[in-house]
Amino acid sequence: EATLDLAERRRIRSAIRELQRQELERDEEALASKRFRPERGSHRQDNKENWPQSGCLEEEQQMALAALSRQLEAITDVEELTKLLRAAGEYEERKLIRAAIRKLRAEEIEAAILAGNLPSSR
Repeated sequence: EATLDLAERRRIRSAIRELQRQELERDEEALASKRFRPERGSHRQDNKENWPQSGCLEEEQQMALAALSRQLEAITDVEELTKLLRAAGEYEERKLIRAAIRKLRAEEIEAAILAGNLPSSR
């Protein structure tokens, strides 16, 4: 816009278009290289799954969860289960405890309905 010479303006516009084209090519190359590059996170996860210790740890965790499940079946107090829930750290443990609480509450409601203390919702 500063020059009045039309030939110089054409050269400047041509140079700008060339720079834009080169920038687009660089962007396309960068995208193509990212598109076909394996993801780093999933690669690490694959390696993690193939670790020999992970099978042992998973087996130990399953055994611990089975033992917890048996222990929870013996508990008949919702407050005791709630205390266990607050103390539990692992997601799977908490999941089992919540299921036990739901089951116990459902049994209490059913017993109350059968005893005639609560009207049936059905």
